[in-house]
Amino acid sequence: MCHCGLDQAYEDCCGQYHQGLAKPPTAEALMRSRYCAFVVQQIDYLEQTLYPTQRHDFDAESSLQWAKSSEWLGLEVLQTDKGQAEDTEGMVEYIAKFKNQGRQQQHHETGSFVKEDDQWYYMSGKMAVQATVKRDGEKIGRNAPCPCGSGKKYKKCCA
Repeated sequence: MCHCGLDQAYEDCCGQYHQGLAKPPTAEALMRSRYCAFVVQQIDYLEQTLYPTQRHDFDAESSLQWAKSSEWLGLEVLQTDKGQAEDTEGMVEYIAKFKNQGRQQQHHETGSFVKEDDQWYYMSGKMAVQATVKRDGEKIGRNAPCPCGSGKKYKKCCA
């Protein structure tokens, strides 16, 4: 099955884009094929589908090393805005999951895509900002009695 998460064989899905046999018809299809390009280490494809004015700082060697050193765990598309075959711009929010240096991580981004001459390109991305978590209750001191009622100090029980 294709690494992009769709229920199709790689050759019938992202493989046809990587081989130049077809062009992704939507911004989402391009984003999925770019994720898949990291998995199968098609770094040239990543550069070719990057908008031409954005290629000046693309580092193919670093991208290849990162792709090789990561274990790719899956892709989740959260939402899209425009980016259909008849559009010239689109947005795709997604989470790419991977493991690198033994740590499971995720790349949560909203990607911006543009279409010129019947070709979709990745323009830029904005990382999702994690919300700050605020504690509702009072802070429990390490030496305070554990709130679970065990009679032990918090640091020796539920901390």
